[in-house]
Amino acid sequence: MLDLSQKWLGNTLEEWAYALALALSINVILGLIKWVIITRGAKLAARTSSNVDDALIEIAKRTKQFLILGVTLMIGTRYLELSDQIDKTLITVATVSGFLQLGLWLNGGLSFWIETYRSKNSEGAAATSLGAVYFIGKILLWAIVSMLMLDNLGVDVTALVAGLGVGGIAVALALQNILGDLFASLSIVIDKPFVIGDTILVDTYFGTVEHVGLKTTRLRSVTGEQIIVSNSDLLKTRIRNYKRMEERRMLFTFGVTYQTPAEQLRKIPAMVQEMVESVPSARFNRAHFRGFGDSSLDFEVVYWMTEPDYAVGLGVQQDINLALFTRFEEEGIEFAYPTQTLFVQPQSSEPLHVKMAAAKGDAA
Repeated sequence: MLDLSQKWLGNTLEEWAYALALALSINVILGLIKWVIITRGAKLAARTSSNVDDALIEIAKRTKQFLILGVTLMIGTRYLELSDQIDKTLITVATVSGFLQLGLWLNGGLSFWIETYRSKNSEGAAATSLGAVYFIGKILLWAIVSMLMLDNLGVDVTALVAGLGVGGIAVALALQNILGDLFASLSIVIDKPFVIGDTILVDTYFGTVEHVGLKTTRLRSVTGEQIIVSNSDLLKTRIRNYKRMEERRMLFTFGVTYQTPAEQLRKIPAMVQEMVESVPSARFNRAHFRGFGDSSLDFEVVYWMTEPDYAVGLGVQQDINLALFTRFEEEGIEFAYPTQTLFVQPQSSEPLHVKMAAAKGDAA
């Protein structure tokens, strides 16, 4: 029969048994809480739209029972009389285990946030930038956890922090352009001034976004070549995003001859309005007799395309032009073109009128 009154390392076996039972009991209770959160919580999370419960489940999955045991052993032995060496060893084990578990929980939270954001942004640019952010975030996280752990273990981390600070400044100076582009890429992913597939104008460069990388963004121009722009330079300039137009404003002008009667001039805006409104995807705005040109009476027409696609707009403009040409032909209204009228005074009392068409390409 085992005598529990025997002493080992300054305490009876019974006291050691109670201490171990306490440590294991706390470990088992925490393990049961983990199991409930993962199993029961998953069913609850499936019925809710909140991300809090999903984050809690992901963090709980990162719980390691052997690390929890390292902490609970110290808790269980607080009531025992131990030598300084053993007590220091248990405190060290508990400190290392506690900070490692804390790091795993924080890393789980960071991973959940990255994956949640990535699932909402499936384009390649988001995956690339968020992957880089996750990598940098993990390095910073474990660096902070490690220094806090060493500080709690009694290690003087002042010199280490100072050395890391100086080294970080040196690295940042050497890589400032790369880091600037990296953070610009992250800004593009989060702020979303454009996404892959958008057609944008950057300064004088016009094209469709093909790829947003860690350092550069690549556009495909309308003439076929690829335009590569630094991310940091991209955010320093004004960007026009044509893909996000809800409607496209269309404006065109035309002129009729000076021989057009005033009554027909008054009818032209209503004719144009009727033709624009008969075309699908077009919303009439205005049509006015704008002014007197050198060889024409000028009209200006503005309408809105409810479909902002440029190719669709050109098709609609073509339909309006053909309808306008047909209607004017029926009404006997002539389109103006650059002409010059010369009045020649002959010897007789009656003037001779000569009308000359200007050569193609000549100014009016």
